[in-house]
Amino acid sequence: MGTTSSSSGRPAGARDRDDEGRARNARPRDGLGRPLPYGSAGVERQPEGVVRTPEQSVHEAQELLDAGKPFHAHEVFEDAWKSGPEEERALWRGLAQLAVGLTHAARGNVTGGARLLRRGAGAVEDWASASGRAEPYGMDLDGLARWARALAEHVERGGGVVDAGARAPRLRA
Repeated sequence: MGTTSSSSGRPAGARDRDDEGRARNARPRDGLGRPLPYGSAGVERQPEGVVRTPEQSVHEAQELLDAGKPFHAHEVFEDAWKSGPEEERALWRGLAQLAVGLTHAARGNVTGGARLLRRGAGAVEDWASASGRAEPYGMDLDGLARWARALAEHVERGGGVVDAGARAPRLRA
């Protein structure tokens, strides 16, 4: 019988692994993706590697954003960027950056939040310009970029910790 770490409830030195043996942190997480102590009640995590249609990705991400779970919305966008067509990867990566920027702003990380919000805004604008598509899948990329820059400015001006659900963007016009 192995020894158990008193703080985690797991065998000392044990590492979390997925079914394929890859290291995965199995600690529960809160709605903003922050790890909680083992044994705590956390928010159900988004499954990784799910292939969705673009419309499903937008719908699921919006639901998560509205629920104040931008970290989890980022995971939906990340799946889309990794599984989607090459010509759309920059779009989905930019959307993931927007969600992570909101996550950092909600966690009180002013610098990281503002930086990622601006980076994501630039990425979706660049993609729209290069593709000639300002509203892919009904999304308002210009509106998202304006939202992101305004939120970045708000947090930098000392706007305090952001309520992620209340400040969630509308992906579709």
